[in-house]
Amino acid sequence: MTTTAQEVLPADSSRALLVGRVFDPANGGPRVCVVEGEELVDITPLVRTVSDAMEHPDTVADSVLPGAARYPLNDVLAASEAGDRTQPYLLAPIDLQVVKACGVTFVGSMIERVIEEKCAGDAAKAQQVREHITAAIGGSLKGIEPGSEKAKAVKDILIEQGVWSAYLEVGIGPDPEVFTKAPVLSSVGWGAKVGIPGFSSWNNPEPELVLIVNSKGVAVGATLGNDVNLRDVEGRSALLLGKAKDNNASSALGPFIRVFDEQFTPDTVASEEIHLQVSGTDGYELHGVNSVAEISRPLESLVSATWGAHHQYPDGFALYTGTLFAPTQDRDTPGGGFTHKHGDRVEIRSEHLGALVNTTGPAEALEPWNFGLRAMMDYLGEASKNAH
Repeated sequence: MTTTAQEVLPADSSRALLVGRVFDPANGGPRVCVVEGEELVDITPLVRTVSDAMEHPDTVADSVLPGAARYPLNDVLAASEAGDRTQPYLLAPIDLQVVKACGVTFVGSMIERVIEEKCAGDAAKAQQVREHITAAIGGSLKGIEPGSEKAKAVKDILIEQGVWSAYLEVGIGPDPEVFTKAPVLSSVGWGAKVGIPGFSSWNNPEPELVLIVNSKGVAVGATLGNDVNLRDVEGRSALLLGKAKDNNASSALGPFIRVFDEQFTPDTVASEEIHLQVSGTDGYELHGVNSVAEISRPLESLVSATWGAHHQYPDGFALYTGTLFAPTQDRDTPGGGFTHKHGDRVEIRSEHLGALVNTTGPAEALEPWNFGLRAMMDYLGEASKNAH
């Protein structure tokens, strides 16, 4: 399947400031680029990292030098999709930023986390547990403000009924869940394979809005993300969150960071509709929507829970903001729910951010992550010497 630039870019890309990264084999490392039409223009001579660019995003558009290297986006997409490492290909559009995530930020998916916990990660028990919990909470917790007096009253009732959970605490309690999703530089970009470890038999994609926040704690842009989730692992114990969330290629971001401006603001993404389509090699199709407007906590509260006097990020951070989507549709056996198979094509798309496309594969067999901070420092040092 050949994907074109128009299928990947936002609907209004002509008025968007889009920042991304390309790995250029000729240079031996990542190049920071901006999108112009259907080309990626190298701005690395003036902006060495995306982290640098996000400190002063209003100057990024002025960073294109005459004669700058240009990469045809259609060619880069083709190489990315084919896994051709001899040609320039897309990387995740962040570099030195820490990859953080907020979980259980939507009531709908919160209930699914409780179900995972109560059935100890056994997908076969999910439907029975789902019916019990739905009856216990009276159908829905939608509309409850986290940390409110009403939320506290609901907590007391659920404790009495024996269905209180750590997930309900962060879902309707005063403090959101914030965790580190992936190591710096480990996220994969558009066209890459995402990893499903062999020890998981119940897992799913999580289509999410990802905020890009600079060192000052200011959200300066946004991108799309797939926060790959292992439901059976996390369901056995919330303390296995790291094992469930951080594996080879378990964080996918892209295609580009869209920088906030007068027309594209945090309010724009606060009402973004993020669409998911999973297409299996077995002919299976799964569709879902993450409606950011239904999030239980304001986006700015998620940023302030991550950054502040209690914790700083000198290189900025990318913040997965959670998802409303938690698939219950059966794939194989009735009551078995959804889980990935190798070769699933996962497309996450929204009007203002474009489309992130990846394919699932066994985490243990994917291209190993070997370009870390040491390689990045060596590369930037060599580039600096060559510039002089």
